[in-house]
Amino acid sequence: MQRFCSIFSQLLQLFPRLEFQQLVQQHRAERHARGFECWTQFVAMLFCQLGRAHSLREICGGLASCLGKLSHLGIERAPVRSTLAYANEHRPAGLYRDLFFALLERCRRVAGRHKFRFKNKLVSLDATVIDLCAEIFDWAKFRRTKGAVKLHLLLDHDGYLPCFAVITPGKVHEINVARRLRFAPGTILVMDRGYLDYRWLDELTAQGVYFVTRLKDGAVIEEAAPGPIPKGSPIQSDQIIALPGSGRSFNPERVLRRVVVVVPKTGQELVLLTNQFTFSPVTIAALYRERWQIELLFKALKQNLKIKTFVGTSANALHIQIWTALIAMLILKYLQLKSRWGWSLSNLVALLRMNLFVHRDLWAWLDQPFTPPPEPGDAPQQTSWAFA
Repeated sequence: MQRFCSIFSQLLQLFPRLEFQQLVQQHRAERHARGFECWTQFVAMLFCQLGRAHSLREICGGLASCLGKLSHLGIERAPVRSTLAYANEHRPAGLYRDLFFALLERCRRVAGRHKFRFKNKLVSLDATVIDLCAEIFDWAKFRRTKGAVKLHLLLDHDGYLPCFAVITPGKVHEINVARRLRFAPGTILVMDRGYLDYRWLDELTAQGVYFVTRLKDGAVIEEAAPGPIPKGSPIQSDQIIALPGSGRSFNPERVLRRVVVVVPKTGQELVLLTNQFTFSPVTIAALYRERWQIELLFKALKQNLKIKTFVGTSANALHIQIWTALIAMLILKYLQLKSRWGWSLSNLVALLRMNLFVHRDLWAWLDQPFTPPPEPGDAPQQTSWAFA
């Protein structure tokens, strides 16, 4: 009978140990380590996300009490609570950031294309506030009685993979992070009106990047030329407009496109702004509707993984836990892409949590989660070798 290690161990095989050690040496993460390896810390923090442990005590106790030895996870013994707390506070969170991007490259190999016909790269940009207790996280002051950090995320619609993330204090505005981003020419960037900064939009236009966003109420329009409206569509108007320009701008005339669409279910009017003039207005409206996928990603992060409560109070420990949550999200997306079963993300993470230490073939379980494994007597026998 063919034997398998635990499902958790098979998930850890997505991270080759040689590449992991190269990242550890690059960040000098084990410079003052005394027998506590970064791999053990990573296994513990990933168990915090996938096993939904609520404290350091639950992480260490959960690993220590699991069935069998921990050698199949690549660690000798479960970490001690104080040792894990010290490592989360002092070891560089950049190691987990680079580990996230290394896993992202593997996920992109199996990701499909977005659902639109055009070949342009489609990405969405947004940010979410993670509330913190101001008394405990005194370094993350946001308001008088509230602390917060902000997670800025870029979503690649090829497979709906988070492809870029930045963690900032809660007071940092989204546009300050957006200005530092660079996109390949031809990319279509979808965002809400919190990113509406005309000079930055002019820079995107000069770089050959297309954008779709919402126009703020009361925006001044100098000129407007109406275009054709498809019959039977929710499009109310499609206009070529001119907004007030600036001599210091990349686009002094600032000629853009204004599309007004009515949401069928609510009757709400959305006024969209774009520099894409060739797509139909129905496609422009569908692009902005696709932005909802990044909102669903934030919802999945907060509901299924641990980024609302934290097992450490320092800024470094918080960053490590958020990056580990993003790594866990990539693992879940990778399993969804590889599986032939129609998994929803919430069902996948719930059932995976119940089967972390079950010794079964991960990929067979993904394709047939409710089919029991074959009995030892029914399994094909291994060929026996006779030696003289």
